[in-house]
Amino acid sequence: MDTRPSILIVDDHKDIRDPLSTYIRRFDFDVEAVADGKAMRQRLEERRYSLIILDIMLPGEDGLSLCRYVSEHVGTPVILLTAMTEQADRIAGLEIGAADYVVKPFDPRELVARIRSVLRRNRVPEAREPSEVPVPREYRFTFCGWTFDTRTRALRNPRDEEVPLSTAEFHLLRALVENANRVLSRSQLLDMTQRSGTMTFDRSIDSQVSRLRKKLEPDPRHPGMLKTVRGDGYLLATKVSVLPS
Repeated sequence: MDTRPSILIVDDHKDIRDPLSTYIRRFDFDVEAVADGKAMRQRLEERRYSLIILDIMLPGEDGLSLCRYVSEHVGTPVILLTAMTEQADRIAGLEIGAADYVVKPFDPRELVARIRSVLRRNRVPEAREPSEVPVPREYRFTFCGWTFDTRTRALRNPRDEEVPLSTAEFHLLRALVENANRVLSRSQLLDMTQRSGTMTFDRSIDSQVSRLRKKLEPDPRHPGMLKTVRGDGYLLATKVSVLPS
């Protein structure tokens, strides 16, 4: 029985579809490729796949419609291939259920990295006995006049006013303060913040960081603490003091 992750590529351009299939197979994936939505639907009736790589611009039924179908009826994670440059168009794909997207032209090495990231996030963790489940220690962090208590999930600004945090913002801030002055990639932040049973995508970290900046920074457009390290990720650039909560 073949236990390799199975990938279905859906792209109408043979000069992309065939070389990409050959390249991805080099990384020990079981790869099949089809040219349109009709063939994709037929293959999905015949077998299950670990992941689908789906071009948005297809003849006949377009990739966004197919992605919505997969999300609602199949559940297989989808990475969209798109030549679109408008951010709103890319977000539309994510909102209808895509796990991630890659903009054409792309480096196939980036696509393989995103395949691995999506598969890792969708892997079902092995069950543990209750005694083996780690219990995280809770702390009170202070930085730049702010106080962040992980036990009560309370964030207080330098004026001692409580600033509300969403669940996603809480987990993101915790990851950042626990790794202050260390650059964290999107994939690392996803691994640190994703809760069991949820599915998120790399780019969601960008919007979470943006929302957190609006709460932490006097001028979010020119952040002094929560900085972007271009090409690498994000950095909480400040001294953090830690006390038991």
